[in-house]
Amino acid sequence: MTLVVRDAMVLWDAEGERIGDLTLDDGATEVTEIDATGCVVTPGLINAHHHLLQSGFRTLPGTRGVPMAQWLPTMAAAYSAAGIDPELVAATAAVGVAEGLLCGVTTVADHHLNWPHDASVAATVDIARAIADAARDLGSRLVYVRGSARDDAAWAGASADAIASALVPHGGVTADGMLQVAVGPAGVHSDGEATFAALGEVAAAHGLRRRTQANEQVDVAIALERYGRRPIDLLEEWGWLAPDVTIAHLVDLTAEEVARLAAAGVTGTHAPGCDVPMGWGVARVAELAAAGITMGLGTSGGGSNDAGHLLADARLALQVSGLVGPQLPARDVLAMATRSGALGLGRPDLGLLGSGDLAVWDVAGVADAGVADPVAGLLWAAPGRRPRHVVVGGRVVVRDGVLTTAEESELVARLRELLAARAGLVS
Repeated sequence: MTLVVRDAMVLWDAEGERIGDLTLDDGATEVTEIDATGCVVTPGLINAHHHLLQSGFRTLPGTRGVPMAQWLPTMAAAYSAAGIDPELVAATAAVGVAEGLLCGVTTVADHHLNWPHDASVAATVDIARAIADAARDLGSRLVYVRGSARDDAAWAGASADAIASALVPHGGVTADGMLQVAVGPAGVHSDGEATFAALGEVAAAHGLRRRTQANEQVDVAIALERYGRRPIDLLEEWGWLAPDVTIAHLVDLTAEEVARLAAAGVTGTHAPGCDVPMGWGVARVAELAAAGITMGLGTSGGGSNDAGHLLADARLALQVSGLVGPQLPARDVLAMATRSGALGLGRPDLGLLGSGDLAVWDVAGVADAGVADPVAGLLWAAPGRRPRHVVVGGRVVVRDGVLTTAEESELVARLRELLAARAGLVS
């Protein structure tokens, strides 16, 4: 349909800003209008690093204020008790994707790392398809990252190959741009060279992006203990420093490593809502960006962040940036949450107003009273802010703060009932 957004206070994206109307005309005779009076309109936000499975496992006892060595087995035990299968991942993905849409996220990258013990390759395809279908039903774009964490390398490679073959054409993106597939080991702390090689071969064969996590403090400590090398050294040696690679976290980096990442053309994802509560520190985003590294923004999963509110994490990124360097400008962080995240996904078609993905933010209430700069105020003012309307591909998926594609209460009830029946995790 043709979409007309009328009377915006500000229309903003990483290429500039103006006031007035925005028309997205696809040639259709049907016209949908959105009243944006008193609103700032931005591109839909891009959550460039999430773990949607964790949306069903938040604030679990033993996961807050504990070291990674305790956090991981606690989370793994919860997954095992619930039983990872298509029904569970569809329910957790639906909740996580709906949460994102209601917070202005129109594209989410799901780094799926956890699989049932002894699952067949066909079963992994069913799990991936269930997640993709959940996102599509809700009207969200999804980047499904076939991840690995201590998996058998050959099995991980066969699974990734089957998932890419079943879900996307060569190049990794469906014709409508709603689904993308990528591959990504959890990191050198959990996966060895053979797994990185196996998934890299699948990426090359199918034209997929590659993603991983590196240089949280725990990642550095394990790499030094196991290999006597730092993670960036290993990733370079294993062929995973390249323009098609995006690395999440990047907290504990030397200046020399920053230069190497920039020279390799790697992109990064900042995840302060995970890194800060887990005690890993704060990525030096200003330094990374100054070196020429494109930095997106992600929430990471509900097991570490407990929320999928990307704008709230953009606000956190502003607040903590001054601890490790110059204060990040609000517009730079909004660009991270939109255009830069899109570029890190290899999606130049996303992250700008013309993409057809929009978030309409009401800035006319008391929480924004006295705000001199309404664009900067999106981040600095009104913690927990939610958009009035959200549009994906020209389709209104949130109107007046309510999902149009599903009943929110039904998504919640489905997950609660499933977790209660399987694991007694929710009363």
